[in-house]
Amino acid sequence: MKNNIISSKIMLLLLLLPLITSCHGSYHDYTDALTKSILFFEGQRSGYLPQDQRMNWRGHSGLGDGWTVNVDLTGGYYDAGDNVKFNFPMAFTTTLLAWSVIEFGENMPPSELRNALVAIRWSTDYLLKTVSQPNRIFVQVGDPVLDHNCWERPEDMDTARTVYTVDAPNPASDVAGETAAAFAAASMAFRSSDPGYAETLLRTSTRVFDFADRNRGAYSDNSNIRDGVCPYYCDFDGYQDELLWGAAWLRRATQGDNYLSYIQENRQTLGADDNTNEFGWDNKHAGLSVLVSKEVLDGSMYSLQSYKTSADSFMCTLIPESSSSHIEYSPGGLIYKPGGSNLQHATTITFLLLVYANYLEKSSQILNCGTISVGPSMLRKIGKRQVDYILGDNPKGMSYMVGYSNYYPQKIHHRGSSLPSIKDHPQVIACKEGSTYFNSSQPNPNVLVGAIVGGPGEDDAYDDSRVEFRKSEPTTYINAPFVGALAYFSANPNIN
Repeated sequence: MKNNIISSKIMLLLLLLPLITSCHGSYHDYTDALTKSILFFEGQRSGYLPQDQRMNWRGHSGLGDGWTVNVDLTGGYYDAGDNVKFNFPMAFTTTLLAWSVIEFGENMPPSELRNALVAIRWSTDYLLKTVSQPNRIFVQVGDPVLDHNCWERPEDMDTARTVYTVDAPNPASDVAGETAAAFAAASMAFRSSDPGYAETLLRTSTRVFDFADRNRGAYSDNSNIRDGVCPYYCDFDGYQDELLWGAAWLRRATQGDNYLSYIQENRQTLGADDNTNEFGWDNKHAGLSVLVSKEVLDGSMYSLQSYKTSADSFMCTLIPESSSSHIEYSPGGLIYKPGGSNLQHATTITFLLLVYANYLEKSSQILNCGTISVGPSMLRKIGKRQVDYILGDNPKGMSYMVGYSNYYPQKIHHRGSSLPSIKDHPQVIACKEGSTYFNSSQPNPNVLVGAIVGGPGEDDAYDDSRVEFRKSEPTTYINAPFVGALAYFSANPNIN
């Protein structure tokens, strides 16, 4: 009888072990997740695909982009599950990929560092084309209304590839400022491996920033642009943050006193202290504060102290025990902000937590969050909780990264993934013919490995459905900061 009781207890313990492990940090292969998070970008490529393309269910697409304006605008990335190239989020994606390499490249296996640089260059090569003419910036390729009325593979695309252009003195401070930031950050990422390319990027960055600063205003305020970019990537939060963000990256890349003066003197007029609790493709404030804080924490630039104060304040809002905490968490522990595609907040904030933890550690400093003191280890724990949630430690036990683990979203809102590959079905699938596949209850035929979907809402609920695009659509700017986070944990997996 006693042996039966012991056996029953052992059996119960074995049954509970997966739940206990899930609650207290199960094992994750962060290096595998890192590999997949970078591979995802190959599935988003537009243009002529190289022979070493690994996401081999994709084919060439958008090969005529730019012909209507006599400019080669091939290349770049589709932002999400559609076939439009929106430069505003693409440039932000590029900045964050480059920042991931700058901060965490040394944590990456050499092969993945190379792959990350390839992913950055796929974008910067395209962005260089968009600013190739003086006093002009091409900000988008593809009519989104027509595109969203079709469900077709990028390889079959027959909707209008309208090119949206801003000429000086019309304003485009947001897109141009973010593009300047992308070039400056990428120049640092390439500095050791390709100094000539790095120099080209940096030289172009200064020119594009001048365009942004001289022609102040939001690109979506241009009447010939508005209907093409709104409501998709309208500038909702103003253009001022991108000017400071671009200048801050140029300061970091050049150490130039002119850019130092810019971010000092324009801090108030350009609203550096406004709405500092956001970071994403449209709002750079929290990222700006963290980026500039490095100079203060390195002990040299106390004239920038107000940026560090904002960064400290932002970090304290993420600490549940802090009196200034006001970030919401789902019952399962996911950072939650109202609006669609919630994981874009979780991945960008996680990235900032890890970057700031490194800055604090190197300067031997801690945060004072009201009644509690917060060190780098606490910031990293919060970041790790977000990473682990996304990889499967959540109430559904689902990885929100496609292709990672055995249980992940099968019916993501993504045209190329949901339609038969052009390799398997070479015949054209026309605009409305794709609806059959969109409405299918079957899993997507092509696995977009590494894609992080929009994810669950405030209640941790997730329905695996193409229709629910806010939850099931991946985007490049969800993935980009996650590359840096995974790089950190691939080298430091045992932080608890």
